[in-house]
Amino acid sequence: MIRRVISLAMLQLAAASVASAQLPSHNPVPPGSFAVSGPVAPGASIATVTVDTSVAYEIGPEDVLDISVWKSPELSRTVPVRPDGKVSLPLINDIQAAGFTPSDLRQQIVTRLTDFVPSPEVSVIVREVHSRKVAVVGAVKTPGRYELKGPMTVLEVIALAQGFTDFATRERIVILRQINGVTTRIPFNYRKISDGADQENFYMHPGDIIVVP
Repeated sequence: MIRRVISLAMLQLAAASVASAQLPSHNPVPPGSFAVSGPVAPGASIATVTVDTSVAYEIGPEDVLDISVWKSPELSRTVPVRPDGKVSLPLINDIQAAGFTPSDLRQQIVTRLTDFVPSPEVSVIVREVHSRKVAVVGAVKTPGRYELKGPMTVLEVIALAQGFTDFATRERIVILRQINGVTTRIPFNYRKISDGADQENFYMHPGDIIVVP
C-alpha cells in the first residue's frame, strides 16, 4: 500500500513538471533589450534592439564634474573638462579626466593627493554631460550640434534638427563615423523607412555626423 502511494505521488510530480515546462515565458525579451510594441503581423517576429547598459560612463571634454575631498572644502571644486581633456585642481594642478570613468579619475586624484593629505576621501560626480554630441548638416531646418541625452536613433536626431527641408534628398543620407581614426560612411535611406522597407534605424554614436544632401 505504501509503495503504491509513493508511486502515485512521483507520477503527479512528473506531470506537474511537464506542464510547467510547456507554459509560455512571461519575459520573452532578454534583459537590457527594447521590444517594438504594437500589432504584429501573422508570422512576423518581434524585433529587439539591445543596448549595453553595463559599460561605465567615460568622461569627455565639456562635461562638468563635482570633485569633493572630505573635510577639505578648499580642495573641492566644480570644474569643466577642458578641450584638452584635463581639469585643474588645487595642489595637483592639471590632471587628465577625459577617457576615464569617474571611479578611475577618483583613484588618480587620491593617488596624487596622498603627497599632501593623509588618506584623502574623494568623490567624483558627473554633474553635467556635454561631451556626447552629434552633428546634423545639410538640408535640415536647423543644422547644428546636438547632445545625446541617452540612446538615440538617426531619426530621433533628425527630429531634433526639426526635420528635412523641401529640397532634401532623403534617400542619400550619409552618417560619418570615426572608427579607429578612420572615417566610415554609413548610408541611410529615409524613404525606405517611410515606405515600410527593411532599413535599420540604428543608434548614433558620439561624434557622428549626419549629412543630408
